[in-house]
Amino acid sequence: FKEINHGNLITLADFYGVSVDYLLCRTENREQINTPLTELHLNDEMVALLKSGRINNRLLCELATHKDFIKFLADIEIYVDGIATMQIQNLNALVDTVRHEIIERYRPGEDDPHLKVLQAAHISDDEYFSHMVLDDLNRIIRDIREAHKKDSESAPQTTVADELKENLEAVENFKGSRDEKLVILYCKQLGINYKNLSEEEFRWLIRILKKSKKMGTPISQRKKR
Repeated sequence: FKEINHGNLITLADFYGVSVDYLLCRTENREQINTPLTELHLNDEMVALLKSGRINNRLLCELATHKDFIKFLADIEIYVDGIATMQIQNLNALVDTVRHEIIERYRPGEDDPHLKVLQAAHISDDEYFSHMVLDDLNRIIRDIREAHKKDSESAPQTTVADELKENLEAVENFKGSRDEKLVILYCKQLGINYKNLSEEEFRWLIRILKKSKKMGTPISQRKKR
């Protein structure tokens, strides 16, 4: 193994139009290099949090750069600033006025369907924006999860139990002796394609695995007491 000298690294970085730090994976920034902190308008608490290592900064970047994040943030801003609260209250007041007018004119019973509809039309701004913001967030995290399904760090789609069940079913359908079935099961568990083994290798594997105490346990039978 021969180390790359500094001059070659600089030449390579210049060729791709990136910094040496980016080439060596020491920074996530390919274009925004040494951006002044004041331009980001982050408070001290946020800067300290990003530097602390307590949160996943990469995941935070993926959240913030998702195509629906601006809508998500706008919905939160509308709720926090109370921009739509007055309009919702006006709509609720209108519904209440119509409801009271119907009661005064027609004296309907409590189970009247028209009154039930008007009652259901009453909007809670807390619930309305909670559902809206949650829908925004769900779309974002579903997309991020989908993008990372094939990552080595992600949980496998099938569980160990599912994999073992599938292997056991495949072994049960194999026509061969009990020892051969057990060897095939071990091969499947270890990720070895037994079909690629020669006859001699397969027999040697049986001899080796017979030295294990676990080879005395049948696949699908329980020990009799």
